Amino acid sequence: MMRKSAPFRFGSISAQPPMAARGQRIGLFGGSFNPPHEGHKLVSEIALRRLGLDQLWWLVTPGNPLKGKSELAALAERIEACRNLADDARVVVTDFETGLPTAYTAATLTFLKMRYPDTQFVWVMGADNLPRFHRWQQWREIFAAMPIAVVDRPGWHLKAIASKAALAYRAARWPERRAAGLAGAAPPAWTLLTGPLSDLSSTALRAAGLTAASPPRRPMRKR
Repeated sequence: MMRKSAPFRFGSISAQPPMAARGQRIGLFGGSFNPPHEGHKLVSEIALRRLGLDQLWWLVTPGNPLKGKSELAALAERIEACRNLADDARVVVTDFETGLPTAYTAATLTFLKMRYPDTQFVWVMGADNLPRFHRWQQWREIFAAMPIAVVDRPGWHLKAIASKAALAYRAARWPERRAAGLAGAAPPAWTLLTGPLSDLSSTALRAAGLTAASPPRRPMRKR
């Protein structure tokens, strides 16, 4: 029998997330954004359009538990770069996770559901995250917390649908044509969104010597 994970305890916290109104559909797009780039914008555009979102929050994490911090640019630098890049008024850049006692996604989602119980949240992530999703802390609780939209990335489509997480929740996968209703679905519910693709990645950009202070711009290629 699988042991249920212990609930997160928040106590007195200083986190100040953006405002969310009752009934709004809000996507949560978390990441290091180290540096942010046009690929992040493309994922955002697809999510906003296909999911019918009112807003998409870029959750710029203070640190990724699965990655080292040696190459992580300062949080303030990444926040500034994100705000310079995001030119859609519906995209809200926030670092409120710095006020939480842990940077784990499961804790963030639990906190937001407690703070805004009448808001429809959707977790948004690139398909390159799904193959390693089962390594995230309390990953099953994330699936149980809110719907998930996985946006395709170059070279990751087959790996994503063959991943441990995708197979574990294959019965909860929504057809892409129903994506507009995903935000109101009872979890677990997830879908894989396809569309234009971007070859850009933060890892490759850092290897090329580019940082949050000098994010590149490059045309997207169609799928």
